[in-house]
Amino acid sequence: MDEGDSRIRRRVSVRKRNRHSLDSVSAACPATELKSSDKEKEDEEMEAGSRRRKTVDVQPVEIIDSEEDMFGDYDSFAENSLLAQVDDLEQKYLQLPEHRNHATDHATEGLCSESNKHNTLNVPTAGDCTELNIDEHTRNQSRHEDVAIEPEADILYDVPSSQVLFFENLHKPSSDLGDPSTEEKDWNSSSPKTVNEKLPINREQPQQTVESSSKIRTSSDANRRKSLKDHLKSTMTGNAKAQTPIFSRTKQLKETLLSEEINVAKKTIESSSDDLGPFYSLPSKVRDLYVQFKGIEKLYEWQHTCLTLKSVQERKNLIYSLPTSGGKTLVAEILMLQELLCRRKDVLMILPYVAIVQEKLHMIGEGSRGAILEMTLAKILYTSKTTQIIGMSATLNNVEDLQEFLQAEYYTSQFRPVELKEYLKINDTIYEVDSRAENGMTFSRLLNYKYSDTLKKMDPDQLVALVTEVIPNYSCLVFCPTKKNCENVAEMICKSLSKEYLKHKEKEKQEVIKNLKNVSGGNLCRVLKHTIPFGVAYHHSGLTSEERKLLEEAYSTGVLCLFTCTSTLAAGVNLPARRVILRAPYVAKEFLKRNQYKQMIGRAGRAGIDSVGESILILQEKDKHQVLELISRPLENCYSHLVQEFTKGIQALFLSLIGLKIATNLDDIYRFMSGTFFGVQQKVLLKEKSLWEITVESLRYLTEKGLLQKDTVYGSEEEFQNNFHITKLGRASFKGTIDLAYCDILYRDLKKGLEGLMLESLLHLIYLTTPYDMASQCDPDWMVYFRQFNQLSPAEQNVAALVGVSENFIGKKASGQAIRKKVDKNIVNRLYLSFILYTLLKETNIWSVSEKFNVPRGYIQSLLSGAAAFSSCVLHFCEELEEFWVYRALLGELTKKLTYCVKAELVPLMEVTGVLEGRARQLYNAGYKSLTHLANANPEVLIRTIDHLSRRQAKQIVSSAKMLLHEKAEALQEEVEELLRLPSDFPGIVASSTEKA
Repeated sequence: MDEGDSRIRRRVSVRKRNRHSLDSVSAACPATELKSSDKEKEDEEMEAGSRRRKTVDVQPVEIIDSEEDMFGDYDSFAENSLLAQVDDLEQKYLQLPEHRNHATDHATEGLCSESNKHNTLNVPTAGDCTELNIDEHTRNQSRHEDVAIEPEADILYDVPSSQVLFFENLHKPSSDLGDPSTEEKDWNSSSPKTVNEKLPINREQPQQTVESSSKIRTSSDANRRKSLKDHLKSTMTGNAKAQTPIFSRTKQLKETLLSEEINVAKKTIESSSDDLGPFYSLPSKVRDLYVQFKGIEKLYEWQHTCLTLKSVQERKNLIYSLPTSGGKTLVAEILMLQELLCRRKDVLMILPYVAIVQEKLHMIGEGSRGAILEMTLAKILYTSKTTQIIGMSATLNNVEDLQEFLQAEYYTSQFRPVELKEYLKINDTIYEVDSRAENGMTFSRLLNYKYSDTLKKMDPDQLVALVTEVIPNYSCLVFCPTKKNCENVAEMICKSLSKEYLKHKEKEKQEVIKNLKNVSGGNLCRVLKHTIPFGVAYHHSGLTSEERKLLEEAYSTGVLCLFTCTSTLAAGVNLPARRVILRAPYVAKEFLKRNQYKQMIGRAGRAGIDSVGESILILQEKDKHQVLELISRPLENCYSHLVQEFTKGIQALFLSLIGLKIATNLDDIYRFMSGTFFGVQQKVLLKEKSLWEITVESLRYLTEKGLLQKDTVYGSEEEFQNNFHITKLGRASFKGTIDLAYCDILYRDLKKGLEGLMLESLLHLIYLTTPYDMASQCDPDWMVYFRQFNQLSPAEQNVAALVGVSENFIGKKASGQAIRKKVDKNIVNRLYLSFILYTLLKETNIWSVSEKFNVPRGYIQSLLSGAAAFSSCVLHFCEELEEFWVYRALLGELTKKLTYCVKAELVPLMEVTGVLEGRARQLYNAGYKSLTHLANANPEVLIRTIDHLSRRQAKQIVSSAKMLLHEKAEALQEEVEELLRLPSDFPGIVASSTEKA
């Protein structure tokens, strides 16, 4: 289907969605309801005058090709439905010439107008490209300036919007034919082809075009009416037959099930007549929603200042920086709502922030993540001059470089809603951090806690004394250097607490334990089983995502009062505490950086709950000098990693620039590089080579690797004029988002696999889709490795031999013998990870596999999700290379297995948004065993039947199931119609066409 036809279908889908969106408040309402409610029918009668305008002046919501019923309430192609009404309408239309111009005027009002300030949708119909002015209607509608039109006066009112311009083109006066462009339009609109078929325009044969148009204009009214009916019937058939682009189901559901706040705010701005901006250019209803859902009645002074900055109002790029817990996120949300609701602009989100609002701006200097973030921002800056970029961070130092890179203004404040006091603990003494003191700290107090000799040995750092000063009435975080240390500290603290702690919110804590068992198939971690009754838990990547979510909710509600956690919690989760304790000034074996320290202590102090926040860093005398330097020095500078991360940085960037045709020659690519964060810092970062030399070398490397090919410009010897194009291998790597460090290895592995692909089990395919980067982090347990190898079938052991790992090698490693023959460590580790995945797919129980391989369950879950993602990448890689066609179907099926990794009967339920394995098992056991069961469920019954299911979650599950069910029904209906439709190459039809010719 060509581009023009796609836009026609999109226009109809948008019109239909807008009709329903005004009646939809809850995010859980199904978007695919086909029949209007009684209330909607009453509204249609009362607002008939304005609806005709709504058909043409669609709102700029996100446009996604949809398989919705594009003919509104008409439910068939039969003569007694739509076509019969079209006949009646056309008779009226032909009999009322005085209404014809009137209807056409209203149908085309707002067309062919341009606006530089607002978005427009291009809707080319049968060759006639027309622009719809979006915001003019919004302004007129909100001010009640529209002229009401009765349905009788506009006889095209009930015709689907996809046919409106067809009527208008059909009845154009013959005087228009003098214009050559009009001849094209008449030919396209009068041709017997369907609207969804592209009509070729042969400019070398204008005579044929004029003759065809003349025949249609001189036909009788009856023939014209018959032709019209044929056109509509053909158009509808073509629309039903047309293939809809496949989008991610999860993405579609997430976009459809918007949050309740956004839906209500959107409805308010669409329907309000005079309330367009009392709350920072947003309707006052948005302010009410913030009070209702978040308890925010008034903004901080800095938030007000930031939102009213001239640069923000003029949509200029902005960077703002404040301490942690200062309220930066709220500013981001308001800016997001301004873009969506007031300016009707498209929004690009990075993480949960918008246009682009990126909280972790300081991460631009952190390894591969920083390189990817820098590339994304650089592309937007290069390709779009109208996109507003808003970056926010708690930790920025060399902000001038970032300002130059993002072409942004800067706003900063030291405001913090809750005062933060920093302390250091050395032995029994606590010092307060004081920049005015000579050595940076002053004496505060001595710890007075009665320790037994046994407890002193267990708790040499006196953690129990520090935490019992705040828990259980207040919350506390203890940051530990390692994951194992988190678990040990949690257990040690609980052994020292009195039994009085068990009584605090006892029932709620038992509920947490019950929930953890539910999401883990009846399993519960031994440590958590002991610590949760005391209100204590550990938090690190060894937990599954479901466990972490439940524990975080319990902590946020005060059921749990103490977390022992790793540093990842400081940057990843918003869990503030009254007191934050740093167990040691180390992360693993690395000494703390200033940025890391600020992130951790920034968790202390909860706005609206605590009047003060405290941080205590425990240190040994030997670390005192380094710690004093740590607390006094400025934040580290932020530097580009675009060149340091070679394969994930500059090479991947060049491949995507050429693949996307953003820049295709050396001169343009160098100009792009000059505008990156690296380009801004090149004088500091480059010592031996210039930016030009690095650009040339990188392009040469990609060319030698076979990912790019150079096209020499004839008649020019200048190298910068040479264009590059992406090769098949390069496009496969680009489309599959394969790390360029591994693309040739992947190609070699897949090629070798074709020579002896083992399909007796999934092991060989799993090995091919095991992520390369996770293999380097793997440390196999050789006894487990040897035991698992011996349990393989002969065919599966042949897979190991095929990839280059022998039983003899694993046996020697397990027995501690010396290995003379060199074996690729990455292959050995990758095969070990393949064993874990293979076992997991057979058993589908993370807990049993975790115990079997002695690996944290959280790591297994990360491995599984990484393998599912990489399997999808390898599938896209193979789709671009014809030689790997045999892998396509196999990898598609494997990706599904890796994505769900549950018993087969739970898979249909897990397609529904918000249903993970634990919830799917609950639903299945309650009798909801299919998508149809969920789609027809009563949310209130679900709440009573399923433990710990909120009303909002129940409504979301039912709504999502209805959408999926309708989607599947539409797909089956299309398949049925396709099967019953007479083939276009049927011999009788071909013969008939030949005779007529």
